[in-house]
Amino acid sequence: MTAQDIVIRPVITEKSMTGIGMKKYTFEVAKCANKVEIAKAVEELFGVKVAKVNTMNVRGHYRRQGRHEGYTASWKKAIVSLTENSKPIEFFEGMM
Repeated sequence: MTAQDIVIRPVITEKSMTGIGMKKYTFEVAKCANKVEIAKAVEELFGVKVAKVNTMNVRGHYRRQGRHEGYTASWKKAIVSLTENSKPIEFFEGMM
């Protein structure tokens, strides 16, 4: 898998934006990717040094649309912590 296949999109929420000051960034990642693959993909895509990766599986939420009901898709979330001397990710800098 390439780095573009592993890191799907950044997660832009109020809670994830509070971690930017501590150099913690949140991404949606491929469900089959492990922590080592995620760290290498972020380093390759953004040119930073990763210190730690925390992952979690997010279950799909129950939703109704009129008389139809079902669950949204489940996905995997990764919180990537950068090293102290690493530069910040430029994509997130304009959102603060």
